[in-house]
Amino acid sequence: MGRILAIDYGHKRVGLAVTDPLQLIATPLDTVHSQDLLTYLKAYHQREPLAALVVGMPKNLNNEATDSTSAVVGLVRRLRKEFPAVPVHEIDERFTSRMAQAAMLAGGLSKKDRRDKATVDRVSATLILQSFLESR
Repeated sequence: MGRILAIDYGHKRVGLAVTDPLQLIATPLDTVHSQDLLTYLKAYHQREPLAALVVGMPKNLNNEATDSTSAVVGLVRRLRKEFPAVPVHEIDERFTSRMAQAAMLAGGLSKKDRRDKATVDRVSATLILQSFLESR
């Protein structure tokens, strides 16, 4: 069984989270610059074969596309082309940033750490991955 990797895509930064090899627990992995994402994923896939990729799809409250949706759709296309043997799943990412902030507050992170956007992105990716795991 390979790991499942989740992506919280942003124009500048991308939050990443990954499961354990048994695909039971989602944990934050890293935050990378959006331009370096494919290089990072290829290197990671070489070290740890991926069973699937999960991409958070941004939507408005009324389920319509946001400013970021077209970039994420393009990313999903590139992922399917670069990793043809790895299934790519899309999952609704509404409220993940707010939920990440609440989780970090509940977890006792300092105000300085909660303001760190890279940390928020990693936690958001973890929430996206946990949501995917629970939906299976």
